[in-house]
Order: sequence, then C-alpha cells, then structure tokens
Amino acid sequence: MSLDNSSRRDFIAAGILGSIAVAGCSSPFDPAANEVVKPSGEMVKLLSVDGEIIEVDKAFLKPVPELSAMTNQAERMGIPGRKFVMVIDLSRCKNLKKCQASCNHAHQIHPDQNWIKLHPVQESEKTAPYWQPTTCMHCDEPPCVKVCPVDATFKRQDGIVLIDSDRCIGCRFCMAACPYSTRVFNWEELDLPKAIAEKPYSCETSMPQKVGTVGKCDFCPDMVRKGELPHCVSACPNGVFFFGDSNEDSVTNGAETFRFSELLRDKAGYRLMEDLGTKPSVYYLPPVNRNFAFEGEDQGDVKH
Repeated sequence: MSLDNSSRRDFIAAGILGSIAVAGCSSPFDPAANEVVKPSGEMVKLLSVDGEIIEVDKAFLKPVPELSAMTNQAERMGIPGRKFVMVIDLSRCKNLKKCQASCNHAHQIHPDQNWIKLHPVQESEKTAPYWQPTTCMHCDEPPCVKVCPVDATFKRQDGIVLIDSDRCIGCRFCMAACPYSTRVFNWEELDLPKAIAEKPYSCETSMPQKVGTVGKCDFCPDMVRKGELPHCVSACPNGVFFFGDSNEDSVTNGAETFRFSELLRDKAGYRLMEDLGTKPSVYYLPPVNRNFAFEGEDQGDVKH
C-alpha cells in the first residue's frame, strides 16, 4: 500500500496509538467482560506495527492507559533554577484540619494515616498551648536519603525530597532516620477509585500509593509545575501556609505575598531541630499575637 506524504502525516499520531491498541484489540467475545462485543460500525484507521494502514471497528479497541507526561528521570531531576520553601504561621492555625483533609484526598492516603500532622504544643506550664502543623521538612541534608539502600528516597535539584515507590523495598530505614517522624508506611492495600488505580505510578504525584512502601508529604510538585500552590496551602482558610521559591525570595498563601527573607527576619522565623544539621526547607513563624484561642483538644495530650 502506498500513501502520499500528507496522508502519512495524518496517520502518524493514530499510528502510535494503533501499534499499542491493535495488539490489544478485543475479540468479538470479550472473556474479561463476559459479554459479546457488538460492532459499532464506526471504523478507525490505524498504522499497524508492520507499517500498513488498517481499519478496525472502534468497538474492538481497548482503551490505552493514560501515560505520564513526565519521565521518571525528569521527575527525579526536578525543576531547574528553583528552591522551594514553606513557611507556617503558627499564630493563624485553628486546627481546622482543612490542610490535612485536602492533602489526604489529593493523594488518596489511607484513612488511618496523615501526611500532615497537627500537634498541640506547649512550651511550658506557664505559656499558652498552640497548634503546630508538621509536614515533611524537605531537608537540604536529608538523613532519610543517606540511609536508603536502593535510592528510593531522593532529593531533587529544586530542594524537594521525594519517594519513588517503584524502587521502595519497604525496609523503613528512612522512617527510622527521619527526626521529624513525618513518614508513614502503607501496611494495607488501598481501596482506590478505578481511574486512579489504573494510572501509571508517578513519584511526582505520589500516586497511586502502593502497599509495602513508605509515603510522605511531597510539596505537590505536580501542582507546582502547573503554577499552582500545594493542596494544603490553597485549602487553608486562615492562610497558615506560605509556599514559594527562596531563589526568587518570594512566598505566598494565595491571598498574601511576602519577600521570604523579610518575612523570616521581621517575624523571627525558625526551623525545627536546627541543631541536627538537617537544614529543613520548612520554616515556622512563632505563635505570637494569635488569631484564635487554643481549643479542641484535651490538655493532657499537649506536647511540652
């Protein structure tokens, strides 16, 4: 069969799909569906693996699973020239857990687990308690990365620390090494929606989660690539979370934008356990001039 150049160009895109779909065409009887597949009468032209143009009834084509737009190598490399940071304003947190719920939903986390934890904290018996949201710190010197024997947890050039569940062997060395206790282990198979369960795994979306692997806050790099804020930032109604780029010296909660360096300087920003030398990328603003009174937790559960 001969085709002019224009015709061949028209079939190139379909040919890529066809080389996959033809191999997986349904027979008139589909055992998996336990039903007879009826021809639709709508014919689709495809380029076969042998380079021939063929026509196949659309009803006999199996849908091709959605493929990730990013390669694993690109996801592990990160976004060039960026250094992502987060600032958490403790004076604004009311323990509404909107951040937690949004994160859990976006990443299809097990109902018994949370990647964002909210701890009631009290410095001493004479001071008032406050709420402290805790995420992965995305350290510049991450101890979790140093102990992983299979390079499943890694630090990208943009500062984000991720987990590649395709490599994770479930040894949990990273969990033991993390001084912030922000990682969780997937002990059970998750009841995922079919549309999510059938997607190819992406370490940038951290989905779909896999049993026998470790999960954690990932700073939502898939959202960042689209120019959007992480789910926890956009979900919080009180503007507790600020996200941005230290190279651009800018952070925002969606409604307010500040110079990162000035915000830390003027509000006495600090990092947790700085003496450990992990160099976290998450900063806290102290709970002064609080917007809300502390409530909603048994005082006996407060951490000192």
